[in-house]
Amino acid sequence: MRRGILGGTFDPPHVAHLIAGEAACRQLGLDVVSYIPAGAPWQKADDSVTSAAHRWAMTAAATAGVDYFIADDREVIRDGWTYTIDTLLEFPDDELVVILGADAAARLPTWHRSAEVIERARFAVMPRAGTSRAAVVASGVDATWLDVPEIGISGTMLRERHRAGGSIRFFVREAVFRYIEDNGLYAP
Repeated sequence: MRRGILGGTFDPPHVAHLIAGEAACRQLGLDVVSYIPAGAPWQKADDSVTSAAHRWAMTAAATAGVDYFIADDREVIRDGWTYTIDTLLEFPDDELVVILGADAAARLPTWHRSAEVIERARFAVMPRAGTSRAAVVASGVDATWLDVPEIGISGTMLRERHRAGGSIRFFVREAVFRYIEDNGLYAP
């Protein structure tokens, strides 16, 4: 099976995540894209992150109804810090493509056991403001660039916008928006 792995904090999962998964699926002929929210994201240890249970529920809502998108809870239920290499090794028979933004791709050498991550998977990169292709190449990642426009949406931007009283409707799927509202997430 040709599987895309799109992991992240998903705080909240937004349309850029869905666009990246769709583009990778179509452009690279993937069978499925697994959306895997990090349970305990070690690179955000100093940040305040919404509970894994909420981020998992939002990811499930964001991917619902798309046959080739799978919300995968394996990192949410894993104890301790979650590392990409551990997740990749749980798919021994699949051809894996890690889907990520250019900013994350440029930081790949800082990842836990990064050489093994690079050896185990191919990479599909979505353009992100502030990160050039040269920065990604300099990181040592041999990547396929997704044919999508740069989309200036991030979880940080959406949380800040919502806390300031701005609407984030349509930046996220309606079910995710309802979940955020119903659970008082990112409240002012």
